[in-house]
Amino acid sequence: MTTNPSKGRGAGFNPTNRFETKSYEILEEEIDPERKIVTQFFRDTSKTALAKNDSPDIGFTYDVNPYRGCEHGCVYCYARPTHEYLGFSSGLDFETKIMVKPDIHLLLEKEFQKKNWKPSTVSIAGNTDCYQPIERKLELTRKCLEVFLKYKNPVGVITKNSLITRDIDILSELAKLNLVNTTITITTLDKDLQRSMEPRTSSPEQKLKAIEALAKAGINVGVSLAPVIPGLNDSEMPAILKRASEHGATFAFYTMVRLPFAVKDLFVEWLKREYPDRADKVINRIKDVREGKMNSAEFGKRMSGTGEIADSISQLFELTCRKYHFNEKEYRLSKDKFVGKQTDQMDLF
Repeated sequence: MTTNPSKGRGAGFNPTNRFETKSYEILEEEIDPERKIVTQFFRDTSKTALAKNDSPDIGFTYDVNPYRGCEHGCVYCYARPTHEYLGFSSGLDFETKIMVKPDIHLLLEKEFQKKNWKPSTVSIAGNTDCYQPIERKLELTRKCLEVFLKYKNPVGVITKNSLITRDIDILSELAKLNLVNTTITITTLDKDLQRSMEPRTSSPEQKLKAIEALAKAGINVGVSLAPVIPGLNDSEMPAILKRASEHGATFAFYTMVRLPFAVKDLFVEWLKREYPDRADKVINRIKDVREGKMNSAEFGKRMSGTGEIADSISQLFELTCRKYHFNEKEYRLSKDKFVGKQTDQMDLF
């Protein structure tokens, strides 16, 4: 395995695709540490907009993802292995070869026009971030939000990018009808750690300002602490919740770090490269919450972990949430405002 860290990228290399029988490796003498890896964008020809989820520990049934792969480059991202189904790698490919669904809003409208569609909260970005950098230019997420507003179908939005504030005009209209919840993920308040671990996400301060802007616009907004990495960022939990509360967040949740398949190798390589003095401690603590492994896919355990460390993190979260008045109100988005199949005026002639 040859690593080739590049500025602005989370992964240090391209691990072998677990579905492919052939792979290649750059020779040591060919590596240029100053080489800039340019992001490439490809048209995704998916025929449907919605992916259905039947996992019992995820709070939504449907999600829509305008993009596959994510230029944010979070080294720990659990979604990285999904890129292998496309013939790419979980590593640098995931953050530099982005699949774009240019017609996603049209496909979403077709879903809502089906006679058998029952209003249900749909998550935008259940897999990869809907406000990653290319969204500034393509506006696919904004176009999807316009469809949600047109049909008055409830929607949940989660992101690590302050670009969400661009769409406050649409989100506020959805909020007036009780049709939207928004969540900003804050993994750390340490800008150096953020730049290294999730290099193209918004800075911690920008995320807090986004929470404040959403809250002032009357939009339900919460904070996600995801992932919690024992020995690396778990001690920041009280500070993150405090700052998020001060900026207007009213609900919160966390998930324990998940390192499936090649993500484990990517994360360990990054950890030993960027934080060699803490690497062993972090790895051992992750194993403590994962029953001796680096990952768990077991429902009921994968989101929170098990053992004494996981229990102490859970207790700290609950105590801090009570202190700052998180999760005191249950948000149930409206499903009775859905307008059903729409008819364009031009269809009448």
